[in-house]
Amino acid sequence: MEHIPAAHWLTEAADAADKQGPGNLLRIVLIVMVVGAVLLGWFLLRGYKRDD
Repeated sequence: MEHIPAAHWLTEAADAADKQGPGNLLRIVLIVMVVGAVLLGWFLLRGYKRDD
């Protein structure tokens, strides 16, 4: 098993992230927006609950 120094592994990971583009970041932003919209809708609509 070949030993790879931590600094070398880290620079390779950074290079791979640069080549990958903004795909993962956009995916995370979209997921956070959807979850935030659901929580906001729940928070706003819970005030309309009737206890009749």
